[in-house]
Amino acid sequence: MLSSQARDLDDSQRENIFHTRCIIQGKVCSLIIDGGSCTNVASSRLVSKLNLGTKTHSRPYKLQWLNEGGEMVVNKQVEIPFSIGKYEDVVLCDVVPMEACHLLLGRPWQFDKRANHDGYSNKFSFTHKERKITLAPLSPSEICEDQVRMRKKREQERKE
Repeated sequence: MLSSQARDLDDSQRENIFHTRCIIQGKVCSLIIDGGSCTNVASSRLVSKLNLGTKTHSRPYKLQWLNEGGEMVVNKQVEIPFSIGKYEDVVLCDVVPMEACHLLLGRPWQFDKRANHDGYSNKFSFTHKERKITLAPLSPSEICEDQVRMRKKREQERKE
């Protein structure tokens, strides 16, 4: 009987990390906020596609968990100007080959913004330039659409 109770998947954010879209150099990009990440990350694909200038990382480090290619050295950083609605900001990110999203805001961004996460609604709120900002997540179906679109673009580029 319990299984017969239909529920709209878009109602619950219980099991979702925060996904949204942002604008970087006039392009719509995917963004994740993940308090479990100890750094802000920009995908190397984003940096390459938008011709963003990088700089040498002040404290290079090794990563092993991001891809199946084994250990890699993170030795580049990039400043990313982005906007989400009326919220505009610039964030310093490590550059890594990542396919989950274009821009990942981790614990450093949350700390710097003193952002509060409402786990029930999956919204982030903070003050930026004396304005209260609240960021709402995409629905699970919108996230799925974005992931499919990103995968198709990667596959198309590999064929070219």
